[in-house]
Amino acid sequence: MKYKDVHRQPFIRVGILHSKDKPAYQLHADGTFTIKSVCIGINFHWQRYEDQTFRGELQFVEDEEGVWAVNVLPLEDYLESVVSSEMSAEASLEFLKAHAVIARSWAMAAPKDHQLFDVCADDHCQRYQGLHRITNPNAIRAVRETSGEVLTYQGTICDTRYSKCCGGKTELFSTCWEGDDVPYLQSVPCPYCNTHDPHILHQVLNSYDQETQDFYRWDVSYSQEQLSALVCRKTGIDFGTITDLIPLHRGPSGRISQLKIVGTNASVVLGKELVIRRALSESHLYSSAFDVEKTDGGFVLHGRGWGHGVGLCQIGAAVMGEQGFTYDQILQHYYPNTIILKGYGKS
Repeated sequence: MKYKDVHRQPFIRVGILHSKDKPAYQLHADGTFTIKSVCIGINFHWQRYEDQTFRGELQFVEDEEGVWAVNVLPLEDYLESVVSSEMSAEASLEFLKAHAVIARSWAMAAPKDHQLFDVCADDHCQRYQGLHRITNPNAIRAVRETSGEVLTYQGTICDTRYSKCCGGKTELFSTCWEGDDVPYLQSVPCPYCNTHDPHILHQVLNSYDQETQDFYRWDVSYSQEQLSALVCRKTGIDFGTITDLIPLHRGPSGRISQLKIVGTNASVVLGKELVIRRALSESHLYSSAFDVEKTDGGFVLHGRGWGHGVGLCQIGAAVMGEQGFTYDQILQHYYPNTIILKGYGKS
């Protein structure tokens, strides 16, 4: 999207919950509404259900599989919940301001993966988990002090991807998605995210994210029988007994974009990054940045990082905020040669 200095705040349509029938909800006298049993972390290891309360307009729209509950509200109101839902609102103000800018930029430049609304409310797009996540005034302050600010590159609003922990180096766009690499989404060193300081992690991670402790370096072990059954079930391919896992292509961070799975019945190359993570786990591996160790009875995956690793590293950026970096310095580190501009609109 081309940047245009328009100061009228846009509205955003957020898909909250999809079900076969109209989702259960409750309207409140103060104009807010609660949607029952919203699934968060869909298909990830932290998946759970919770009731969530929102402000704005509630709409129901149908597709061929059921009904979506859609929340329509001003962009800045949406961002107050996103900033608080993506991480603890107790993080440093500069980190929260950096995240407000990239959350706003991404929402305005987001790829159109949805037809009935602009973005969904879960990790597929950006976490948007309602009013109960806004528990600290710093989140509101961060959004309001950066009101209308977007990150741009050569006159275009940036597609500001981000992930939880890059594992020491960020990744290229092309490792994880189809298409050419993006000039401002380059691989950069991140000497900040190697931390287990509970003070910092409590600021960065929401309560259910804190259940994940081994995000920087991790190991997953499978017996040959376990891995063969898992991969056959997750991919629908009859590999027989899996005898080898061979990385064919890695990005600069070590994330695998092509993995050859060798079995007694078939050998298949899987990719890209998310396909590999889904095939090798009941939910998702933390990342595809792993080395394969063959053992007598199976395989050990020695991994690093949490998420796709492209763009801003949330834990690394939080550490930068704690160390005194300003929000524009944080953004320059993860998105080189970009410029912060203020304004809304499409040209």
